[in-house]
Amino acid sequence: MDSSFSGSIFADRLNLLLEQNNLKQVDLIKLAEQKGATIGKSRLSQYISGKTVPRRGVIELFADIFGVDPDWLAGTKDDPEVQAHAGTVQAPGKRTFSKSAKLDNVLYDVRGPVVDTAAVMESQGTHVLKLNIGNPAPFGFRTPDEVIYDMRMQLTDCEGYSDSKGLFSARKAIMQYSQLKNVPNVAIEDVYTGNGVSELINLSMQALLDSGDEVLIPAPDYPLWTACVTLAGGRAVHYRCDEQADWYPDIADIRKKVSSRTKAIVIINPNNPTGALYPRDVLEQIVEVAREHNLIIFSDEIYDRLVMDGLEHISIASLAPDLFCVTFSGLSKSHMIAGFRIGWMVLSGNKSVASDYIQGLNMLANMRLCSNVPAQSVVQTALGGYQSVKTYTVPGGRIYEQREFIWKALNDIPGISAVKPKAAFYIFPKIDTARFNITNDEKFALDLLREKKILIIHGGGFNWPEPDHFRVVYLPRVEVLEDAAEKMKDFFAHYRQR
Repeated sequence: MDSSFSGSIFADRLNLLLEQNNLKQVDLIKLAEQKGATIGKSRLSQYISGKTVPRRGVIELFADIFGVDPDWLAGTKDDPEVQAHAGTVQAPGKRTFSKSAKLDNVLYDVRGPVVDTAAVMESQGTHVLKLNIGNPAPFGFRTPDEVIYDMRMQLTDCEGYSDSKGLFSARKAIMQYSQLKNVPNVAIEDVYTGNGVSELINLSMQALLDSGDEVLIPAPDYPLWTACVTLAGGRAVHYRCDEQADWYPDIADIRKKVSSRTKAIVIINPNNPTGALYPRDVLEQIVEVAREHNLIIFSDEIYDRLVMDGLEHISIASLAPDLFCVTFSGLSKSHMIAGFRIGWMVLSGNKSVASDYIQGLNMLANMRLCSNVPAQSVVQTALGGYQSVKTYTVPGGRIYEQREFIWKALNDIPGISAVKPKAAFYIFPKIDTARFNITNDEKFALDLLREKKILIIHGGGFNWPEPDHFRVVYLPRVEVLEDAAEKMKDFFAHYRQR
């Protein structure tokens, strides 16, 4: 034993390492055994109590286990590097579990850190106005009575599984709806029901993508698209939508982003988060790019029945009979039943080029057995007959009037500007970042939440590259939006990001 060793200092530092790593003496004995050394219980107790100072080899063994300098552990060196090693040693038999590395680049801030902060505030009794998520029910939008009645009447017939693609009645109604929208070459077997469109987006990407495959996705986007591409091993390549052109896709930018690895292009029409509605000429240009490069077109059309100003929604698949298209829609928004989780996807056009992909879709559809059967049971009723959603989107209707108010109110705030949305119930205002010194849009969202108790989603949550936008959901009634707009105006009157 080296006489320069200090038994008390060694014992103090060994005890500190055990405490910081939440280890017991028996754990240290087992860790030593894993390195081929035997340390007796009584001997270790003497080391820990400071009664005995171990020989140099034992000190080096313990230092190796904890990843510290043996001279520091022996007490001959004063550098307290142990602080850098707290909690880094695992006891034998104890495992910690981390999320998959596949999730490292997955983003879904619609329910992310800012929302988590709002939840903490609510748990402490603070009322938060949620302008962050397109969930109609909390804002007084009710499901049509006939839909509720039909589900109640059919519940006992919906206790078992359906076909993996869905009930015949539901798929037939969806097929006919697609035909009314002039989507070509659609049969019953081309319709898949899902637990919302979200499940089907994930399923469609998992079936298609290999590592490194690229998918063109709009920026801003609904972030689930980017997340699902990433999770499936693909690479999301974002093309710009042009705010100066009513948020239409920038066709030149799309062309620049196509590569030999590009398999598909995604459009979100009507758009979330901008509320844009794409006209025929823009859709035809996108089709032309897809045709030139043999791309699949994925079209998210969940808001196709929430169109204002007398405009008409055109399904891009109706313009591309020679291409393979996958069209997504559902009842969550149009019939105010987001919680029922009923969506669908429809395959159309040139299906012969995607026969193997379709086998993959069928395999994944079979693996999840089926979607929510009671929700499927109301599709036929919901798509047929009178569409009550139309009363919301005309002058005097709630969504129309709320859109009119929030658009004017936001543009009245100095430093804020917004393009008028044509569909859905979202608006994506622009911030004069120089005026407010904003360099971090998530921090801006947190500051607004903490000061004014208003929850919005920052533009980065929609894969927008600059910190100069945020999304507002205008589902609350006008009087609630008035209060929110006044609070935002007051906030921006003095806000300077630090």
